[in-house]
Amino acid sequence: MMQHIAVIYKRLRPEALRLAKEITHWLEARKLRVFCMENPDDADLAPAPGAFSQIPREVDTVLVLGGDGTLLSVARLLEDSTTPLVGVNLGGLGFLTEISRESCYRELNQIIEGNYEIEERMRLQVSVLRHDQMVFNQVVLNDAVVNKAALARIIEVVTTIDGRYLTCYRGDGLIVATPTGSTAYNLSAGGPIVYPTASAIIITPICSFTLNNRPIILHPEATVTMKLKIPLPHVTLTCDGQVGCNLEKGDRIVISAAPTPLRLIKTPSVNYFEILRSKLKWGLT
Repeated sequence: MMQHIAVIYKRLRPEALRLAKEITHWLEARKLRVFCMENPDDADLAPAPGAFSQIPREVDTVLVLGGDGTLLSVARLLEDSTTPLVGVNLGGLGFLTEISRESCYRELNQIIEGNYEIEERMRLQVSVLRHDQMVFNQVVLNDAVVNKAALARIIEVVTTIDGRYLTCYRGDGLIVATPTGSTAYNLSAGGPIVYPTASAIIITPICSFTLNNRPIILHPEATVTMKLKIPLPHVTLTCDGQVGCNLEKGDRIVISAAPTPLRLIKTPSVNYFEILRSKLKWGLT
């Protein structure tokens, strides 16, 4: 039974603030304790150290008001937490924030009554090793992307799986995605759609110079290691499209499944295939 909910709303968004206040009053009227705060992280900001340390430990649910980017940033800052999240979509596509603004009170009422299930979504642990020292470490829900600046040369990414050579991808970059992230950048680059609760690691080249370099789906225990064959300036690693680092000569990127999956609350009225049809305009002429 839920008793204490944290409401986290998109920063600098008046609509999100208004809805947060309304939902807070609505939840409190139903005898729930509510902690409400603005999301301290955003795509254009570095994560604030200890940003979520002020959330009471007894919070048993996190409600995110915003778009998928807001939920991604909240999930990133709660990377070691098993507290379940649920999102109300105030943004664009809304593959992660599946509850609409119009239906949020109906859906929240179902959640309060216990009419929901929890989905576990695989996450990735992404590290950059420089001279055998870890210089970057991040847990991601969607993807890790190695790519170049717009005017840079084609990059060559030597890729191994569990220490065994796979290939050297030549092109604009490389995406390593989770099933949840399969409908993000991976999809735009021609990668496969994978059911979000599946356990798998997807590798998809970006604008591959060699047409027979195709996406590949790996087992969830795989460890993917990537290294630039020829070091070039202006090559970056980006995680969930929000945080990352510049790559230097000799850097190794190591990616494997994160130990703690993200837990998402799902109500019976939320249908993944309906979301796919709606967001991707399937069946429309």
